[in-house]
Amino acid sequence: MIEPGNSAAASGEATPPAGAYAWTVFALTFGLMLSDYLSRQVIGAVFPFLKSDWGVSDSQLGALVSVVSVVVGVLTIPMSMMADRWGRVKSITLMAFVWCLATIACGLATSYTQLLVARALVGVGEAAYAAAGAALLAHTFPIGRRAAIQGAFQSAGLFGSVLGVVIGGAVASQFGWRTAFFVVGAPGLLLALAYPFVVRDYQPPKLMAGDRGNAAVPLGQLVRQVFVARSGNLTFLAFGLQMAIPSILIAWMPTFLIRSYAFEPRKAALMAAVVVLVAGVGVLFGGGIADWLSKGRPRYRAIVPAAYTLICGVMLTSGFSMSPGPVALGLIVVGAVFAVAHGGCAVAIVMDVTHPAVRATVTATAVLGASLLGLAPGPFVVGLISDMSDLKTALTIAPLISLVATGLFLLASRAYEGDAARFRNVAPPEPDRLLRPSPLPRLGPVPSSGQANPLQ
Repeated sequence: MIEPGNSAAASGEATPPAGAYAWTVFALTFGLMLSDYLSRQVIGAVFPFLKSDWGVSDSQLGALVSVVSVVVGVLTIPMSMMADRWGRVKSITLMAFVWCLATIACGLATSYTQLLVARALVGVGEAAYAAAGAALLAHTFPIGRRAAIQGAFQSAGLFGSVLGVVIGGAVASQFGWRTAFFVVGAPGLLLALAYPFVVRDYQPPKLMAGDRGNAAVPLGQLVRQVFVARSGNLTFLAFGLQMAIPSILIAWMPTFLIRSYAFEPRKAALMAAVVVLVAGVGVLFGGGIADWLSKGRPRYRAIVPAAYTLICGVMLTSGFSMSPGPVALGLIVVGAVFAVAHGGCAVAIVMDVTHPAVRATVTATAVLGASLLGLAPGPFVVGLISDMSDLKTALTIAPLISLVATGLFLLASRAYEGDAARFRNVAPPEPDRLLRPSPLPRLGPVPSSGQANPLQ
C-alpha cells in the first residue's frame, strides 16, 4: 500500500536531502509570504479609524478585505499558468513589487473608492504567489516532508497577518492609519530585490511524452488532469470553505473585541493578534502531525484535517455564542488553533493525487477555491449579517461552515488511497544545489513501476 507524502519508498518519488539551497529558498519564500499577508491583512487593524474618518458601513469595511480575495480568485489560475510559462522566479519577483507598491498606494488614498482600487491592486500582485511559491517548495523538498513544508509555508500567512494586525494597530494609533500602510508595504521590496539573485527556477516536467512543454498542452487536457481525482475535488471544496474562518477572524476580531469586550484599539489589535498567532501555530504543526499519523494509514491524510475542522467549528461557535468573558475568549482561542491546521494537509492531498506537471495549476485551483468559497465571501457576509443584526450573532453563525468542511474531508478520505496510487511512480525533479547548477535530464514518458524515472 502506498503512502504518498509519507514514504518516498512507497511512492516511488526521489528523496533528495534538504540542504542549504533548499532552506535558503524556503526562508526567502516564507519571508515573501509574510510580506504578502502583512499587506493583505493590515486593513483589519485600521477598520475603526476608517469608520471614524470616513463613516463607512461594516459591509464596506468587509469589502476592503473581500476585494483582495476576489481578485486573487479570478486571476490566480491564469497568472499561475503565466508563471509556469514565463518562469516562477521572475513572476514571484514582479508580483512582490506590485503588492508592495499597491499597499503603499493604500496609504495615499483620499477616498473610499481610491482605497478600494488600491486594495484590488494588492490582489493583482498576490494572485499567483501562493501557487508559485508552493510549486517551488514542492520541487525543492522531498515528498516525505510535503505536508509539513506546505503547512509551514502557509503558516507564514498567519504570522504575517499577526504582524499586520499588531503593526497596523500600533502604528495607526500613534501615527495615523495612512502610515500603517507605508510601514507594512516597504519591507517586501527588499526581499523582492534579493529573490532573483538567490533562487533559480527549474524546468517543469512534461505532461505528455513528445510535447513541446506544458504551454503546448491543450487547455482541456490540463483541466482534466487538475480535476482527475475525486478526493482532490472534495479537498478543493473543503479547503476553500474552511479558509473563510481565518479570513473572518483576521478581519473582524479587532472590531469584535472593541464592541463586545470594550477593548481600546491597541489592546484589541494585540488580543486579535494572539488569536491569529495561535492559528499560525496550528497550521505550522498541523501538516507534520498529519504526515506522522498517516504513516501506514493513508486515509488519515484526509481524516486528520476533518478532525481539525470539526474541533474548530465547535469551539468557535461555542465561544462566540457565550457572554463575553475569559471562558468564551478561551474557547475562541482554542478554535483558532485549528482554524487553518488543515492547510498543509489539503495542499499535500491535491498534490498527491495529481500529476507533477500540473502542480502549480493544482495549487492555483486550491487558491481559487479558497478565495471564491471562503476568503472573499467570509468577511463580507459577516459584515452583511452584522448590519442586519449584530457582529456577535454573525460570528456565532459563521463557524458552522467548518462542519461542512469536515464532511467533505471525510468523503475525500474514502477515495484518497486509490487516487494517490495512480501517481506513485511519477517522481519530482531533483532540487538544484546552491551555487551549482545541474544539467537538465532527458525528458520522456513515465516509466513502469520499478524503473528509473527520467520525467523530472
